[in-house]
Formats: sequence, structure tokens, C-alpha cells
Amino acid sequence: MGSGNFLQVVANNFDVLALPVVCLVYPLYASIKAIETKSIVDDQQWLTYWVLYSLMTLFELTFAKVLEVVAVWPYVKLIIMSWLVLPHFNGAAHVYKNFIRPYYMNPQTSTLWYIPQKAKEIFSAPDDVLTAAEKYMEQHGTEAFERLMHKQQAERDRPRRNNNYMIFDDDYVY
Repeated sequence: MGSGNFLQVVANNFDVLALPVVCLVYPLYASIKAIETKSIVDDQQWLTYWVLYSLMTLFELTFAKVLEVVAVWPYVKLIIMSWLVLPHFNGAAHVYKNFIRPYYMNPQTSTLWYIPQKAKEIFSAPDDVLTAAEKYMEQHGTEAFERLMHKQQAERDRPRRNNNYMIFDDDYVY
């Protein structure tokens, strides 16, 4: 009678017991084992798995309220994570090869984000301050630029006067 109750508890809580083993314990063991080998294939499998595990965790955190309503979610997650983890299926490498790598290797064809052409020009243009500093150093040398920076720093450190009282920069720090 006691063993029947134990098996019933295990069956009712299978997802609670199996999920940490499938999602964490075995991947941790396999990742350590992969670090110790010289093979790149297993490194790719487990690095990809950890990226996908992180994405799955972010998905769960984002949609926690919705997933609480879905009664089969723990079992769906167990199936997905088993597919990603088990070497027989090699799911993490499959997801990397077919979904992640094409976007990573060829980002200009990615339609994941729409960035207007005008914004692309703004972000690709050189910074005006840096460009001006580089031109100043080309014309006057780095020593002149350093003198200018020291002069500016000394001017900033000097207390300022406004009518009858002095203004210090740290007066406004709360």
C-alpha cells in the first residue's frame, strides 16, 4: 500500500521531479564533460542549449500569468527541453543551425527588426565630437590636445563666483 502511494505521488509530480533533472542536472554534467573534450561539436550543442534555456526562462518569466492558466505547460516544457537536451535528437544544434545561425551570419537580410534607412544613416555616421577631436589632434598634435583637456579640467575644478557667494559643483548633489 505504501509503495502504491509513493508511485502515485511520483506520477502526479513527474514534471516537478523530471524538469530540474532534464533542464539542469544533465546539461550541467554534459557541459562540464564537453569542456574537458577537444571536440567543438559538443561545445556548440551545450552552448546553444544554454542560450535556448535562457530564452525559455525569459519567455516563462514574461508570460507567467498566461502560462499559469495553461495546465499542460509543464509537460510541454518538459518535452521541448528533452528534445533540446537529449543527444539522440540533438535539438539545440538543430535550432542553432536552422534558426539562429542564418540571422547571425547574414544580419542584413533579417526582417526581425525594421530600422528605417534614415536611422541607419544616423547610427552609422561617425560621432561629431570624436571626429572634431581627431581633426584637432591631426592639426595641432596630441600634446596640444592634452593641454586643452587639462585647461578645461582646471577650469571645471575652480570654484565659480556669482555676485557675493561662491558656487561649487557639489552644492547640488543630494
